[in-house]
Amino acid sequence: MSTLMFSSASNEWATPQDLFDALHAEFRFTLDPCSTHENAKCKNHFTIEENGLAQDWGKNRVFMNPPYGRQIGVWMQKAHESCLSGALVVCLVPSRTDTIWWHSFAAQYEVRFIRGRIKFNGHKNCAPFPSAGVIMNPKNAVKNG
Repeated sequence: MSTLMFSSASNEWATPQDLFDALHAEFRFTLDPCSTHENAKCKNHFTIEENGLAQDWGKNRVFMNPPYGRQIGVWMQKAHESCLSGALVVCLVPSRTDTIWWHSFAAQYEVRFIRGRIKFNGHKNCAPFPSAGVIMNPKNAVKNG
């Protein structure tokens, strides 16, 4: 989720504000579907209780930093389906080019690999994995995900 902490009991990495600000300046986000009320990156947001996967993302400009655990594939599928329905979705995800979800959903869109490792909020060290931004633009959406 966008701004929750990662620990052994969690699969959530907090988005660094400067990274979000740079992306927001370019894309002007209107929805954060993976947040808490306290740390949402956008005024319009969904918490775990509201289940962003079950919500209609409409034609919003979405910033999605999904939980990085086993459910990341369903979040990427939701982002892809939302893009096909007209939402622009920017996904901040681990660069896991060997996974099914990457090839099914990320690889067909614009991918911006992030140089170095991100230092997620609340962590002393950088992430143990590389990250990428996946820009799912409805103008370039491919229907076979």
